[in-house]
Amino acid sequence: MWNKPQLMTAVADLLLAAAAAALLVAATVWVARLPHFTLTQIVVTHELTEVKRADVERAVAGLLRGNFFSFNVDALRQSLEKISWVRHAEVRRRWPSSLEVRIEEHQPVAFWGEGTGQLVNTHGEVFAAVMTVPKAMPLLHGPLAVAPDMLGYYREALDMLRPIGRTPKTLTVSPRLAVQLKLDDGMVIELGRQQPKVPIRLRLQRFVENYPSVLTVAKARPSVVDMRYPNGFALRLAAAPAAATGTESKGKQ
Repeated sequence: MWNKPQLMTAVADLLLAAAAAALLVAATVWVARLPHFTLTQIVVTHELTEVKRADVERAVAGLLRGNFFSFNVDALRQSLEKISWVRHAEVRRRWPSSLEVRIEEHQPVAFWGEGTGQLVNTHGEVFAAVMTVPKAMPLLHGPLAVAPDMLGYYREALDMLRPIGRTPKTLTVSPRLAVQLKLDDGMVIELGRQQPKVPIRLRLQRFVENYPSVLTVAKARPSVVDMRYPNGFALRLAAAPAAATGTESKGKQ
């Protein structure tokens, strides 16, 4: 070995690198323990509507261990996301002694299910929470897996029904994925299942186009309008359970 200067040089370089690394680790540990890096505040970056200060304080309780360098920001993020109104949370260190918290709240747009205490947010996600100030919203009811699609159906129906002055209040999807709308005047529209050749949108558009005819044929507001026929519709009057048939009465989809 002593006769191999290149090998000796490589070993010396390796020892120096190891010593430098050890000094760096020691310096980092020493600096991290200095009182100057003790966490002094948690800053929420924007105003919150439903999430309260007490909710955040409960989420933080028991987690404020360590300092600026050693604090577990991921644990705090997970704790914040357990708050019912929090959809997503981000926690970042802010030099030299603070934590910056950004919270995305759920924005409710509909109730979910019958008396379940659940809501639907703008992404079509179902969550459980209680609104501080209750507001009028539509009701969506159906299989949880299709909640995003249901919100899409509702938004589409809201736009399409606007020209006739009607508003969807309840949208129901059956276990077989058949769609039903209940309007603000109590009228129920049966739209059936989504199909490539006859999509739900076309059936609803046909209802809008024939809305004056629906009222004329029925001579009263029908309780149910069945749009599952390929070229027509069927009506059910509130006072008479027997159906009055429109253009065609066969071939439900």
